[in-house]
Amino acid sequence: MDGSSPTVSRWQDAALVTRPDELLGLLDLDPALPCLDYQRLRDFPLRVPRGFVQRMRKGDAEDPLFLQVWPAGAEGLDSAGYSSDAVGDLASLKSGGLIHKYQGRALLITTGACAVNCRYCFRRHFPYGDSLASRGNWRVALEQIAADPSIEEVILSGGDPLSLSDDKLSALVTQLDQIPHLRRLRLHTRTAVVLPERVDQALLDWLGRSRLQKVVVLHVNHAEEIDAAVEAAITRLRNAGATLLNQSVLLRRVNDSAGILASLSERLFACGVLPYYLHLLDRVQGVGHFEVNEINAVKIMGELAARLPGYLVPRLARETPGAPAKTLLSW
Repeated sequence: MDGSSPTVSRWQDAALVTRPDELLGLLDLDPALPCLDYQRLRDFPLRVPRGFVQRMRKGDAEDPLFLQVWPAGAEGLDSAGYSSDAVGDLASLKSGGLIHKYQGRALLITTGACAVNCRYCFRRHFPYGDSLASRGNWRVALEQIAADPSIEEVILSGGDPLSLSDDKLSALVTQLDQIPHLRRLRLHTRTAVVLPERVDQALLDWLGRSRLQKVVVLHVNHAEEIDAAVEAAITRLRNAGATLLNQSVLLRRVNDSAGILASLSERLFACGVLPYYLHLLDRVQGVGHFEVNEINAVKIMGELAARLPGYLVPRLARETPGAPAKTLLSW
């Protein structure tokens, strides 16, 4: 057995909470509370690591971390203007799980798995079974990338790419390294936040070996998501040569105030992570109860900019299907 095996087994065997009654019990929440009525959605069940649950405040049904994972009854309501493919992924999806929306970069749907099911997920209805780049050992996607010299950056997404084994990720990145026109590797992950033990030596080994410039985009919505273990994982990623950015989603009752967002930016920067994007909610069916309208979002951004130096103010953005880039909103 090699020296990395115990670490790998720790993240692979991490305890997950998948039953609403178990989550309520761990948090000392009364299931009879009307606000805790929940939606029984088999296609997008409850899923959250116990380590993330431990960061939630017991007895508080308004805890901002809890609200992000609780399958609220409002998810069952149909909302006008919401769809199953809010950002137009399917129109840009190529064979082999490659999405090529924007000039110079392409995104690989590496897996449908995540360590956590965030209730506002814009890909909660995505047809992963037919669209994974890992099918066929990445061959189709790699051939398309190699044939298009305009692609300089590959984004590993999903699901969450860190749900895959290090053997699979190492094999993929080794093949990407061999494509001469590629310059950057970008990895989008929430797993590093909700399951920081995933950032183990095996991961750091293949990441550090790559010739490509590495960018890791974390997904943190609230400062209370970052504990000592997350901070240590971030430090390990930085030491492996990765540039660390963060993108958040503006969520009602979770982070819809300038004070909360200012605390998040300060906490991120203290760990060596630069705030990057603050996204308006992608309008996917089942998430309407999280929406903050654009007028309020712009007001919050103005207040945030008045509190912080410019480099700590994320860009307010919306993803518009068919647009050549994300739409940046003035505030």
